[in-house]
Amino acid sequence: MTESAPPAHSPAPDGRPDTSRPREGGPPPPSALLRRARAAVFLLFFINAIAYANIVPRLPEIRDSIGLSNTALGTAIAAMPVGALVAGLFAGAMGARIGSGRLAALCAFGFAAAVPLVSFASVWAMLACCLFLLGVLDAIMDAAMNTHGLRVQRGYGRSILSSFHGLWSVGAVVGGLLSTTLAGADVPLRWHLLGIGALLAVLGVAVWPLLLPGRDEDEAPTSAEARQTETAPATPEPSPAATAARAGLKAALLPLLLLGLLLAMSSVVEDTPASWGSALLQDDYGASAWLAGFAYVAFQTAMTIARFTGDRVVDRYGRVPVARVGGLLIAVPLSLALLTHSTPAVIAAFACAGLGAATLFPSAMHAAATIPGIRSSDGVAVVSWLARVGFLAAPPLVGLIGDRISLRVGVAMIVVAGLLILALAKVFAPADRSVSEASR
Repeated sequence: MTESAPPAHSPAPDGRPDTSRPREGGPPPPSALLRRARAAVFLLFFINAIAYANIVPRLPEIRDSIGLSNTALGTAIAAMPVGALVAGLFAGAMGARIGSGRLAALCAFGFAAAVPLVSFASVWAMLACCLFLLGVLDAIMDAAMNTHGLRVQRGYGRSILSSFHGLWSVGAVVGGLLSTTLAGADVPLRWHLLGIGALLAVLGVAVWPLLLPGRDEDEAPTSAEARQTETAPATPEPSPAATAARAGLKAALLPLLLLGLLLAMSSVVEDTPASWGSALLQDDYGASAWLAGFAYVAFQTAMTIARFTGDRVVDRYGRVPVARVGGLLIAVPLSLALLTHSTPAVIAAFACAGLGAATLFPSAMHAAATIPGIRSSDGVAVVSWLARVGFLAAPPLVGLIGDRISLRVGVAMIVVAGLLILALAKVFAPADRSVSEASR
């Protein structure tokens, strides 16, 4: 099909709308460059999700093959967020230097090498080191692909970030189902993860030529300013813009901390079905390995559905009301299901939690990227880093409670996290105002 001539007000080559000319009737149709870049970001989110999702359903198998307790497995899993915390704050600077898209694609190749290493772990230390490396890659890729996605979203002139997170959930569901199926068929873990590594490498190659060219913007300048900045010679002296960015980051500390706390709670909600859902249903409910894998799959499937509709829901009702309803969906069904002895009830409650948590990460990334006075890449990197605290704390704490009391009580941490999300939802109010003002 022949490409039609670009509209009079097409986006600039760097993916943002050209504001140097007036527009009528809203944003113009996206250019071919933007559509390719959107496909690249979709692939990046899919790669990020499918990598670890293929490990999750086989964690009980890995635990038993190494001879670990729940506490030991939990501390090994916690090595992943430790790696993320170590690397996460460097993601913004690395993205500014390398380019967010290229950095995310390089992490995809890193996953292709790191995922198969898990199958070679024979002692706790080896497993912890493998998961630490996965955490480093995940944190850097998370910040980079969200930053590149926000750059594409600016070019589209409307909210599309939640759809990227929706495809992340698709990758998690696909990875979880694939891993559950292969585990049920007794496919050796090593051959399984070697095949996943090869797939990730192929997808990384496919992403590279689709990315937006150029460097990421500091503060979403106009098209003319962006072109001037990209051609300006580099200087070792700190620019006034860089000094202002540092001052803006200090002023934005409180909203960043609150967003990070909310995301830490969301991390507890997202991590617990992944790390402990299968073990809970096998140990406390007597479910088979195949059925137990659906704790994670149900959570991610519900999250996938909600994320693909999340942009429209959030635009209509606002981020604060949606987050409050999400907190209730997380806390109430699971608190009731854990009082029963029904495996289907627990799986259904995990699905409700997936619905409730679906829009939290996209909304927080949007809010962090629109805080005045700081670069979007810095805001996203800081909030992503703070979110890792939840991923760090949840696995060992749930495992410890599981050994001392029961996994059922440990998984009840999700209920507490849901209630805290309900209380913290107002932190999204500035983001709601920015969307409202942009639509005028």
